[in-house]
Amino acid sequence: MPKSPSLPQYLALTPALKVFVESMQWQSQQHIKPLHQHFAIRLVLEGGFLPEEITPHPPLRAESRKGELTLVFDPSVQNQNEETLLGGLKTKNVDVVVQKRGIGPVIAISVKGTLNAFRNLTNRMEEAVGDATNLHLMYPGLVYGFFHVLKANRAGTAGIALNDVAVTKDGTAVGSITRYHTVLLALTGRLLVRDEFSRYESVALALIDPIAGPHGHIFPTFPTQNSRLRPENFFPSLLERYDLRFPYVAASIRHLNRVTWPATSPALVALGPPDQWERILGYQPRVS
Repeated sequence: MPKSPSLPQYLALTPALKVFVESMQWQSQQHIKPLHQHFAIRLVLEGGFLPEEITPHPPLRAESRKGELTLVFDPSVQNQNEETLLGGLKTKNVDVVVQKRGIGPVIAISVKGTLNAFRNLTNRMEEAVGDATNLHLMYPGLVYGFFHVLKANRAGTAGIALNDVAVTKDGTAVGSITRYHTVLLALTGRLLVRDEFSRYESVALALIDPIAGPHGHIFPTFPTQNSRLRPENFFPSLLERYDLRFPYVAASIRHLNRVTWPATSPALVALGPPDQWERILGYQPRVS
């Protein structure tokens, strides 16, 4: 991505993943916060949600100009807040949340990052099931996404313990990760509000390679190309579920419709020519 002081740092996914994969400490959650910021930005640009509907607030403002909403980059409005939602069993701090006036939370995204100790992924499975159940008990219509990134530590790398290896010498994922993938497949794809509360509407699993390509490079061969857990499937699935769950069944509630942004919005103009947007961002903004 071309460097520009006027553009947010985490417009694209790769810079956020770079922070994760290069992190040496994770207790403060600073290694994962850039992913929260990326998803918040993307929910506006690609998702068509208003910046003020999203927590954490992205570095964007929607302004009314000549009767239409336009987007402006504004770093002064950005924050790193998390939203506390009341679940069916307990309160839950959620990484990224979209709330609609008069409705409440409509989209939530939980972001997890694991740098080592992959044999302990079973703990993540239990936590993921519990989180989905807790929030869906209170909000059956909530579109809930789970995005988990793992550092693709390679076998034979100096300083990497056996329990911290994610990828074998022949380039395949270790057994604990492939089993985790199998379990997550059973947790994704929740379609209707009456479906199992323990499942998510969308789940993604990504191995982040600390060696190949620019730092933040997604390991290309796992999950496999036909897996529903591929990271590129995550956002389309979330937005599809949202449209089915909300605007489709409540056409008279106009503010549930996702916004299309004018291509002349200052924020979009700052990205350069429209034919370069997908190359810069890795996704296509929702434009009119």
